[in-house]
Amino acid sequence: MTETPRARARKTIRISAQPRELMTETPDLHGVWKANVITLFPEAFPGVLGLSLTGKALKEGLWQLHIHDLRRFGIGKHRNVDDTPAGGGAGMVLRADVVGPAIEEAMQGARGHWPLIYLSPRGRRVDQPLAQSLARADGVTLICGRFEGLDERVIAHYGIQEISLGDFVMTGGEIAAQALIDATVRLIPGVLGNAASTDEESFSSGLLEHPQYTRPAIWGGHAIPDILLSGNHQKIAEWRRAQSETLTQSRRPDLWAKYKK
Repeated sequence: MTETPRARARKTIRISAQPRELMTETPDLHGVWKANVITLFPEAFPGVLGLSLTGKALKEGLWQLHIHDLRRFGIGKHRNVDDTPAGGGAGMVLRADVVGPAIEEAMQGARGHWPLIYLSPRGRRVDQPLAQSLARADGVTLICGRFEGLDERVIAHYGIQEISLGDFVMTGGEIAAQALIDATVRLIPGVLGNAASTDEESFSSGLLEHPQYTRPAIWGGHAIPDILLSGNHQKIAEWRRAQSETLTQSRRPDLWAKYKK
């Protein structure tokens, strides 16, 4: 009697942006850039990161997103995560004994170059060199601030870097975290369809990007500059460089001064 061969089962691995406690069937992918996010609002993620090219890359496993709900580490019956400022004052402060354990969990398995960052208005401003540096790292762990901030002892104990989206204040760090991740992920090889598209954009060369045009050739009485339709690639490159320099000098004197050095 001949036994009928049995079909071999195949294991399917799906990439998910769900909180880690909901990701038990989705293993970490070796060698893939990862973003760990500690937040009081896990439902805010992946947000815009799940759309367009970053979302496609997330589903394809070119990068991974792990969300850690800070509320799970809260104290007492109501899982409190904050308390009044020592010395008095308005607002509330995130507790060290809440954020500390969350960091310990988020950093489990972190290997190699893995920055730990707190999104804070008093930190270094995000720029293109920072995004490029993070893209070369093995991953990053981001802490989304809330209320009046984070207990300073946590920042000192873990050697946390403070990073700011700009010189303004928001209600929390979730939007800033998504912006920083987006700026970083798009630099990972394979995420953008055309890798050369990052070479000439604003800040990559220290200058603002030159003006862009596309069809129709004439719109609203305005024509595309003739040089861009000439087919002379050297002249086009020279024109674009001159435009970038003019824009940077007029709009961002600070960048222009750095560029001239």
